[in-house]
Amino acid sequence: MKPNDLPHPTDTGWTLARRAERMNPSVIREILKVTEKPGIISFAGGLPSPKTFPVTAFSEACAKVLREDGQAALQYAASEGYGPLREAVAAHLPWAVDPAQVLITTGSQQGLDLVAKVLIDTDSRVLVETPTYLGALQAFTPMEPRIEAVGSDAEGIDVADLVRRAGTGVDRARFLYVLPNFQNPTGRSMSEARRAALVASAAAHGVPIVEDNPYGDLWFDEQPPLPLSARNPEGCIYLGSFSKVLAPGLRLGYIVAPTAIFPKLLQAKQAADLHSPGFNQRMVAEVLKDGFLDRHVPTIRTLYKNQCAAMLACLTKEMAGLDVQWNSPDGGMFLWLRLPAGMNAVDLLPRAVDKGVAFVPGAAFFADAPDHRTMRLSFVTASVEQIHIGIAALAQAIREQQGS
Repeated sequence: MKPNDLPHPTDTGWTLARRAERMNPSVIREILKVTEKPGIISFAGGLPSPKTFPVTAFSEACAKVLREDGQAALQYAASEGYGPLREAVAAHLPWAVDPAQVLITTGSQQGLDLVAKVLIDTDSRVLVETPTYLGALQAFTPMEPRIEAVGSDAEGIDVADLVRRAGTGVDRARFLYVLPNFQNPTGRSMSEARRAALVASAAAHGVPIVEDNPYGDLWFDEQPPLPLSARNPEGCIYLGSFSKVLAPGLRLGYIVAPTAIFPKLLQAKQAADLHSPGFNQRMVAEVLKDGFLDRHVPTIRTLYKNQCAAMLACLTKEMAGLDVQWNSPDGGMFLWLRLPAGMNAVDLLPRAVDKGVAFVPGAAFFADAPDHRTMRLSFVTASVEQIHIGIAALAQAIREQQGS
């Protein structure tokens, strides 16, 4: 019998799980398909600059790992992660962390998925910033929570609104998800005073914090204040990543979790993929020896600071006379722009693409009540020349959209 000889019933028998119905494609990934067209200058992707990838260091580490530890590197490995890498992570963090609390993940995106599986029940409440990271919304939504956006301003979470939404008893929020440093999508950072107030209020109302910090090392002039997790380690889960300081293709991140929750995250990890690639972990551990990050990351900061300054200067020049607002981030990869009243970034995008420039409309980053006038701009992958051309094209698209 050949496949075409099989019967073709109208009902094929496949029934999607309810959580599958709630899965949605990434808006950013869909937009990135558009940017593959020749000539498009993209401010859309959250991609690190490939100029920052330490190819030589990895080439040398690859050869050494294969030469000295090849069989173990290519074998199945412990679900917790490679011991020396867990130790390196713990030593790098600015508070006392036991390596036994470090779980190596396949990118910090997997960390979000594991947190969702372990902490979220159907109809339980999860609190997020306004706006928040789209990938977190994608990870949380299939677990069928009620995701609530907490009021936020230029410094992050509105602590008074957090208190109002914390809840009690069975309706208490399972956790607050927050990116304190150079947030994706807005690029904003949380002040010392706000961090202290947030941690104290969350602890007082029994709301754990899931702190996501993929951009914290990418500061321009001044290092951010201590992480939230350093202030209340037993009340926080901390997510980190090697994607922004080494290379995203490695797909390596990590979770630092309290001892009370670590075993369940480990079990979820085992069910998901057994372990993150042991070869990649050994390579990263080798590269990290002898203070490599202390020498490498400053070169990334310098590049991104110059790129950001170029974009801010271009915005000031090209948006003159338009009622366009934007912020000035102190690090990271993104800035946040707001269009004139009455405009919609989704409607503007096709016109901008026709002029050779792409961005991410901001509405996708809101858990509720989206602001359709907003957009996220990444300043790290385009050259300074492309930034000049792209921002000029974006300004022209805005002027034409206003006049249409």
